[in-house]
Amino acid sequence: MNEEIELKFIVQPEVLPALRQRLSAMGHDGHALRQLTNTYFETDGFDLRRHGIGLRIRQVNGQYEMTMKTAGQVIGGLHQHPEFNVPLPGPTLDLTRLPAQAWPPELDPAALQSRLKPLFTTDFAREKWRVRQDESEIELALDRGEVSAGALHEPICELEMELLSGNARDLFAFAGTLNDAGGLRLGSPSKAARGYHLQQGNLPRAIRPLLNPAAQATVEEGMSAALHLALDHWQYNEELWLRGLAQAKTGVLEGITLIRETFRVMGNLVSRKATAALRGLLADIVPLIGAEQASQQVICYQPVYLRTKLALTSWLVFSAWQNTADEDARKKLAGAYRQFADMTLARCGAELKVAFGRTLSHEEYLQQLPRLARQLMAFHVLSGAYRPTEVVAYLMHWTALHQSIVQPGSDDREHLRRQALSQVGFWLK
Repeated sequence: MNEEIELKFIVQPEVLPALRQRLSAMGHDGHALRQLTNTYFETDGFDLRRHGIGLRIRQVNGQYEMTMKTAGQVIGGLHQHPEFNVPLPGPTLDLTRLPAQAWPPELDPAALQSRLKPLFTTDFAREKWRVRQDESEIELALDRGEVSAGALHEPICELEMELLSGNARDLFAFAGTLNDAGGLRLGSPSKAARGYHLQQGNLPRAIRPLLNPAAQATVEEGMSAALHLALDHWQYNEELWLRGLAQAKTGVLEGITLIRETFRVMGNLVSRKATAALRGLLADIVPLIGAEQASQQVICYQPVYLRTKLALTSWLVFSAWQNTADEDARKKLAGAYRQFADMTLARCGAELKVAFGRTLSHEEYLQQLPRLARQLMAFHVLSGAYRPTEVVAYLMHWTALHQSIVQPGSDDREHLRRQALSQVGFWLK
């Protein structure tokens, strides 16, 4: 078994010639174009997908290899997956060649063998280079082709950077050397995920609400969960935005706002020094995203946009906040998340009661709008330790008030204000 650790980038086709030239100048052991054909297999009931497993046969120059990738994690554009690779004599699956420990207890490979059938394919030309970054060896793979499911197709134009040996930090360091060229963005959905979506009819991807983090034991775990959720929300909506869904731009900004609010809420535990560079980068790209005259295709491939994503992903992967934490901060971060959330939410609730505790004029409502928006995000950051239904019910009333302030001509603002104020905080139940 190998642990695959790689950064994935989507590449704009127009920058391919310059990118190839640059990689050839930086790398060695470059391989000429090779055509790779991959067939992915699945059961009618999607048993593999439900267990986070991808199973494929790859054919290169008449040679066949079976690969099984098991559930891992994706943070930004960093993909980490355990994988098993075994040679095959031909294009026929043989699950007996995979080690028994590769399979979850719920799946019997002998029973699966006859139920698996081809689901979709990826067919692309690949160029490869190897580079050294400090003490690490990195393989670069530039892929151009398409993923196909029946009559449906989607282009592939990607750069993968896989860590062959050494330190994952060097992977980010090398990625940073390509940042200034433009035309690259971190890619979250894998080729397999895109193939599954095509196979299911390529239906329009739905806008999804900003969810609440899962319950966590410590303050540090709660902060990490909130930031992972925010980055995932950003990535998901970025894909929709680039596919032409204009409303998804709001989701991109929601994810970024949640990151900034998490830094603010945790400001007494994580030093401003630890988040200064990230906060500066986020402040730079928010106006860029909000600009009406620039298209999403321009914005999402800007060097500063990629630099921000790489910095945030690296910060999360390596828990960079620990580098500046003193002993007191470490103790607080290791403290009980529920206790911290109770105290912080109580302060947020009290601040809203002061701000909206009386009848306000239209101008005063507008003045309080940024405060309300911040506290709504703070509630999201800290809500993981509570019953989701109670969190949603509480936020619903404050969100309705927020919308009534934003939308001109609303005549139910006073009713919504009183209704929001009359609630018992979900952290008190």
